[in-house]
Amino acid sequence: MITNTITAENLSAYREYLKSEEKAAATVEKYGRDVRAFAAWLCGAEATKQSALDYKQYLHEDQLREAAGINAVIAALNSFFAYMEWSIKLKPLKIQRQTFRAAEKELTKDEYERLLKAALAKGSERLYLVLQTICSTGIRVSELRFVTVEAARSGMAVITNKAKTRTVFIPNKLMPLLLKYAKGRGISSGCIFTTKSGRPLDRSNIWAEMKKLCVAAEVEPSKVFPHNLRSLFARMFYGAEKDIARLADILGHSSVDTTRIYLMESGETHTKRVDALGLVV
Repeated sequence: MITNTITAENLSAYREYLKSEEKAAATVEKYGRDVRAFAAWLCGAEATKQSALDYKQYLHEDQLREAAGINAVIAALNSFFAYMEWSIKLKPLKIQRQTFRAAEKELTKDEYERLLKAALAKGSERLYLVLQTICSTGIRVSELRFVTVEAARSGMAVITNKAKTRTVFIPNKLMPLLLKYAKGRGISSGCIFTTKSGRPLDRSNIWAEMKKLCVAAEVEPSKVFPHNLRSLFARMFYGAEKDIARLADILGHSSVDTTRIYLMESGETHTKRVDALGLVV
């Protein structure tokens, strides 16, 4: 009798399926991790609609997990269930759309510059350039591998992600810095930012290094993670150009609705804008 049991074999096959669908490596890893966590919770029991609902409730009762995080898990499980052709599908939690960004999570330009100074003070040239590369181009941290010696020479990085290709321009002031760094490390072609073993840097490498700058830079750790550099670029670009469609293209977004999330302002900023209207006399 065939049962809806999650096994190492069908989970491995599912991961290969995601790769064949050209899902990002980070997505493959996360979806696999979420399905494994559900399997561990089941303790060998069969996956049913009721057990999936119970797991959803279990996640909801976890005070350390936000609704958006739960919905991300649900998306992973639904993807796996669909792949297995099991008649199980969970509805995501309803989340009221946020109007403002939490101030304690918004990285400012001043704080970004303090992080750069802290990186230099620690003698971390690689991190200093990584921060500037992400923040001045708006690329995802997973796209750093496309910043090559060839790209630094031409001033353009051709990025392929999620089955889409776009060209990102590298600022003129950054190009010579990248080339000098690469030359100093004997990198004549290919990816500029690599580990000691020659592999492209990944999110975990950069995240850990960034967190070590917080104390010296006097920046709250809650604001310091790679994606916030991309968000800062988005806010700065839109503030200067006011062109959300162009920004969506630069960021590699399929919809401007995603881009709008990056442009949310903090409640404090909104209050200042309202006060500046001068409508209270």
